[in-house]
Amino acid sequence: MKMLLKERFFSWLDSYDIYDEDGGTLFTVEGKMSFGHCLMVMDKNGEHVGTLKEKVFHFLPQFEIYEKDAMIGTVQKEFSFLTPKFHVDFNGWNVEGNFLEWDYSIKDAYGKTVASIGKEIVRWTDTYVIDVVEEKDALYALMLALAIDAEKCSRN
Repeated sequence: MKMLLKERFFSWLDSYDIYDEDGGTLFTVEGKMSFGHCLMVMDKNGEHVGTLKEKVFHFLPQFEIYEKDAMIGTVQKEFSFLTPKFHVDFNGWNVEGNFLEWDYSIKDAYGKTVASIGKEIVRWTDTYVIDVVEEKDALYALMLALAIDAEKCSRN
């Protein structure tokens, strides 16, 4: 399953639309006023399905991941040379990027690819293609892509 995550061009807070391969809306993401990033994820019917909250005052960026209102885990940037890495403490996943920080792979505890994230570079706004192996992992892969983008935004 492929998803296209597109940041909205005119937005004061982080806002994204997520489309399927046919251009249909899968999710929308709205940023909320807070100290640090706070992103609310809604499904195509407008129902709240997840939240990503940045934990501030950490040496390395860290985000809490919520499914509906229940915290299911965290994702934290790891200290690494040359290639970015993120520790994910749910599902046994880890995230590793390439040198240019445009492409990322999400792998399970056995090294099997769960999803890949690729940044499209010839766009007006941040745009990512998220290729998820199993549809049931789509929301979680989206949340990790949002965390990666939020970390980059905070750094810049």
